[in-house]
Amino acid sequence: MDTQSPWLDDDQQDLWQALLTVVIALPAALDRQLQRDAGISNFEYGVLAQLSMADEATMRLSDLARSCDSTLPRLSKVMDRFEARDWVARRPDPGDGRYTLATLADAGRRKLAESAPEHVAQVKRLVFDPLSAAQRRHLGAALTRISASVRQELEGGG
Repeated sequence: MDTQSPWLDDDQQDLWQALLTVVIALPAALDRQLQRDAGISNFEYGVLAQLSMADEATMRLSDLARSCDSTLPRLSKVMDRFEARDWVARRPDPGDGRYTLATLADAGRRKLAESAPEHVAQVKRLVFDPLSAAQRRHLGAALTRISASVRQELEGGG
């Protein structure tokens, strides 16, 4: 293989096109299912899920944004909607008032619990069911490396 070529070879191009389909079409398919079944987006589901997994279901908004691969302005708009629905509560961080904490409320836990079964079933159908156990392990290893490279680039280290 010519490592000096500025172009992707045929194998790289095929892999790149498949990855683009996953990156673009998978979130759209998940959004469609969640909108239909739960009235929320895939991003909103992810925010609820991240909060539910945090200690005391509470996170700094900056940490929540990072864990959801979001910007603070985008997350803030979601938090506004969630607060209006009593799904979350925001308050200043008592340890450092420069930060804001978000806590998942009981109504948010119920929304997540109601949304999860169909969403998880859709994720299994689209992502895990088509793969063998070995393929899942290989995909996990590959995606871990790619995501680390992407995160490093986004954090200015690339």
